[in-house]
Amino acid sequence: MSFSTLELSPLIQQAVAEQGYEQATEIQRKAIPIILDGQNLIAAAQTGTGKTASFVLPILQRLSAGQTQRKKRIRALILVPTRELAIQVDENIKAYGKHLNLKSMAMFGGVDYAPQKQALIDGVDILVATPGRLIDLYGQHSVHFDEVEMLVLDEADRMLDMGFIEDINKILARLPENIQNLLFSATLSNPVRELARTAISDPEEIVIAKHQASKDSINQYLITVDKDRKSALLSYLLTERDWSQVLIFIGTKHGAAKLVSQLEKRGIAAEAIHSGRNQASRARVLEEFKQGKVKYLVATGVAARGIDIEDLPCVINYDMPFPADEYVHRIGRTGRAGAKGEAVSLVSRDDFKNLCMIESRLGHLIKRQTVEGFTPNKEVPISILNYVPKHKRENRKEN
Repeated sequence: MSFSTLELSPLIQQAVAEQGYEQATEIQRKAIPIILDGQNLIAAAQTGTGKTASFVLPILQRLSAGQTQRKKRIRALILVPTRELAIQVDENIKAYGKHLNLKSMAMFGGVDYAPQKQALIDGVDILVATPGRLIDLYGQHSVHFDEVEMLVLDEADRMLDMGFIEDINKILARLPENIQNLLFSATLSNPVRELARTAISDPEEIVIAKHQASKDSINQYLITVDKDRKSALLSYLLTERDWSQVLIFIGTKHGAAKLVSQLEKRGIAAEAIHSGRNQASRARVLEEFKQGKVKYLVATGVAARGIDIEDLPCVINYDMPFPADEYVHRIGRTGRAGAKGEAVSLVSRDDFKNLCMIESRLGHLIKRQTVEGFTPNKEVPISILNYVPKHKRENRKEN
């Protein structure tokens, strides 16, 4: 289905075409008409399905007839978990709304308040914000919510995982009644559904691509290796495989810095992005990676939210993620928009429990490989597909 069938204005269609998009994705085909109709919505859609455009385009359409008339007021609020995602969503708004007379901004912590305050005084129609910084500026009377018409909770599951529920509830309590509420999440877990029940009345519901990881465009496999040889194996793969760019996921910011140092000692130039780096350096590294100037980027899962590169050929899980849904988020960074991609996980015996949970979540075993010279001394057992974490087993016994 082309965008021309979705009742979007010619100016929005023109901007979409200039971005090189011709056919709407499934989430866009289903969500845009619902949002244009003014209905509330909760939607489950994985990374790489085109979810951002599915709410940005109808927001632009609905707001295009007017502008924010008073200082420090906004008409649409989009809450996101990280500064990187805030920047990405704001970039999409500017690209899709380039022919409209609407203003947007990204608001997040770790930077000076003054420019954000001044932008709100100058006038903002669409605000993309992380919950903590938004609460701070609201408390300083720098932004008011009385003219908000639309709210989006983007990556709701990640915001809950990061502990933003208290800030989200504070924001929800201060918004006008009877606004249009939209919630997007990779999964509709029980906590997400509980948030939806409190925040959204009578919503439509859409579930798209429950297992993004099963896409044919992603060649997904794991390599077994002893934990103390992961760094050497990664260096070997980066040297021997023909990857133009690689995003490498790791568990902690300390681990990210250490891994970059280890790679450097082996003659491999890499950069790291994590919460320990200031916003300016994170933005610089992220932009250089998007431009292809950085070939190998080591990132923690949270910091990588907002990395959106259409032709990223490979992601590597240096550490296996927890919870299992995070695996789906990670590998969804490759194989986007129909392109081919590889998702490689380096798995040691210590990763067995996480591997079980991930493969149980996927409903299938991940293909295994070994690399000559790196065969593990500590064998990684075959996963238990009906694996249940210990705390859940104990809950079942109590019930």
